Amino acid sequence: MRFIDTEQTRDALSFDAVIPALRDAFREGATVPGRHVHAIQSGTAHGTSLIMPAWSDRGYFGVKIINIFPENTHLGLPGLHATYNLYSAKTGVPIAQVDGDIVTVYRTAGAAALGADYLARQDASTLLIVGSGRIAGLVAQAMRTVRPIQRVLVWNVRAAGAESLAASLREQGLDAQATTDLEAATRQADIISCATLSTVPLIHGAWLRPGTHLDLIGSFKPEMRETDAACFDGTTVYVDTDEAPTKSGDLLAAFEAGVLTREAIQGDLHQLTTGQRPGRRNAQEITVFKAVGSALEDLTLATLVYEAVHDSDKIEAS
Repeated sequence: MRFIDTEQTRDALSFDAVIPALRDAFREGATVPGRHVHAIQSGTAHGTSLIMPAWSDRGYFGVKIINIFPENTHLGLPGLHATYNLYSAKTGVPIAQVDGDIVTVYRTAGAAALGADYLARQDASTLLIVGSGRIAGLVAQAMRTVRPIQRVLVWNVRAAGAESLAASLREQGLDAQATTDLEAATRQADIISCATLSTVPLIHGAWLRPGTHLDLIGSFKPEMRETDAACFDGTTVYVDTDEAPTKSGDLLAAFEAGVLTREAIQGDLHQLTTGQRPGRRNAQEITVFKAVGSALEDLTLATLVYEAVHDSDKIEAS
């Protein structure tokens, strides 16, 4: 079994490769059982552990264990930690362990950009990032792969986090600035990408201007929300997979408020990538993409990493 460390995992991934790989994966499909969800409690500390398996006809079987502890922010630690084990789907033999944290952040940002490629306006140039964690830190790179992003605004519940991410983006050559006025930033943005663990609405539907694309990739449990229900009232809604309507607090709240039904959701990434659904239809509609993540994405990127490292090993040995 090959151990592929953090640096090797990161070096094997770029959004130029990640987004096409995810597009192919959603188009072709795989076997993705429902995730196992466990509440973890130790004294006063609590979190959630997800066990996410998937396998495909390409001959790979993978399992990710990801632990989400939102209170880690008070300890100066990331809220998400993951491991990923890759096996042969034909023999069950362990093949590799890949850095699950890197896989998770790249696949989440990559899937957001894949959704935006079908749902954001072609001329979308101003991006608002809500959040400042590891996933939020990759959103601008991912979105730039599919849209001509010229300007990035960053808001975070802790202003220092927004300042830090904006400074990092400027070092990457982006015109980025932190903001403390979320409403004003929302009203300026062409794409709004929320990557938080919030349990209270941050984006309000009344702030969304015509033509906006709202990307929601943070919340993944019923008690987690990044929007109010008005964000789904009269907007064009897509999801990553059919798990989203059963897991997302944003969607469940919209169902309860009566502004959205499951039947009104326009489609998912499989339907978008296969051309079964049209995506954005005009420049004025407000589009929403709600993702809760899929083990298909993790398997795709772990496979991408393993094959890149394996090919590099063969070159070095020749």
